Amino acid sequence: MRLPKKCSAFRVVLSALLLVALLQLLYLSFLSKLHGKQQRHRYSELFGGTAHSEESSRKERLRYSLSTGGIFDHSGQYRVYKNLIPSDSTGKPGSNVLTLATHTSMNNLHHLEGLLERWRSPLSAAIFAHGQDVEFATALLYALGVLCPRMRALVDFHLVCLSGETASFPERDHRHFAGLDDCAAVFSRLEAHASKYKNYAIGANVSYPNNLLRNVARAGAEAPYVLVVDIDTVPAADLHRHFLAMVARRRPAADRVFVLPAFEIRHTRKMPATKAELLQLYQVGEVRPFYEELCPRCQARTNYSQWLNSRVRDPSGGLEVAYTLTWADPWEPFYIGPRAVPLYDESFKQYGFNRISQACELHVAGYKFSVLNSAFLVHRGFKIQGEFHTRKDEENQHNRLLFRSFKEALKTKYPTSSRRC
Repeated sequence: MRLPKKCSAFRVVLSALLLVALLQLLYLSFLSKLHGKQQRHRYSELFGGTAHSEESSRKERLRYSLSTGGIFDHSGQYRVYKNLIPSDSTGKPGSNVLTLATHTSMNNLHHLEGLLERWRSPLSAAIFAHGQDVEFATALLYALGVLCPRMRALVDFHLVCLSGETASFPERDHRHFAGLDDCAAVFSRLEAHASKYKNYAIGANVSYPNNLLRNVARAGAEAPYVLVVDIDTVPAADLHRHFLAMVARRRPAADRVFVLPAFEIRHTRKMPATKAELLQLYQVGEVRPFYEELCPRCQARTNYSQWLNSRVRDPSGGLEVAYTLTWADPWEPFYIGPRAVPLYDESFKQYGFNRISQACELHVAGYKFSVLNSAFLVHRGFKIQGEFHTRKDEENQHNRLLFRSFKEALKTKYPTSSRRC
């Protein structure tokens, strides 16, 4: 019996559709297997294996760092994992003269990409993590060290958490690594984490230990000079190279620090690389002195007018001292200093007096503050009233009282000094 033509055509169409569906299933199966293979390869790269001796060695260093349990800070409130993820250059002899030291919690770590892009030299980063972020931090710092060649070559990561918390090796939990195929994916994950909280509003009864973090980052710097900055602050281009050339021409006195005028820029603007670019943005109001709206006196001693009008005699951008100042309250300059400068007082946490206390001690200890002619720092975004968390004023008042006690203690610490804060 011959089937009607319509029925025969229907069977042909149906067979074709089934064939297409089967091919799609096979294709999807292939993609799934390929993705699984890629992920297994990526996990193998992240966690090491016989085919990846370098990553395996990195994994073992991380495992060892975690097995030590870290060390407690002087207060016993925090646990410190120094060199949790060391750079490839750590411990190797070299000619590095200047290291940049920075600090952050995980929500601001994405700024590290832009900072290192500008710095391109050894960097020591202290990361504060709390609660579930301790596990997240361990995994993502490890991923940065494996998947980001520049991070692997130049950045030493140090982890700080509360003393009752411990970091653990993330090998058995791959959820933090899902989708991390390259360095860009790691920073995308960090940017997605950025809105979780602000550094100074991490959670109930959890203080951001900024001065402890600064000291941890400083301790991780092997160079004779250190520049300490917040992670969302970017230096002038080629600062590292120009500073090395300057100290090579003439070795600085041990009691001198080199001040970098600090500015802030609108979020929409590109970071200036040179003083000439900075001046152009300054003239149209897109750049202004750091903290101009919140605390103009905190940076006024820098004498921005004199610095902006000082000429750069060397057309190649060579550094030199433009002028030297004596510290005066409440100046809190950013500076390049020898590693021997006094540490930051770790009793200062949260908002207020954390950097000014250290600048005050430098003054009492006899240091001179020399402003460099073409070096500068730029903070991403204008600092404005109302952007801080609700307890900022309360914290500021607490630290103000702490600062009074700190200044009295300096009289005992430096009994022969005639300088006072």
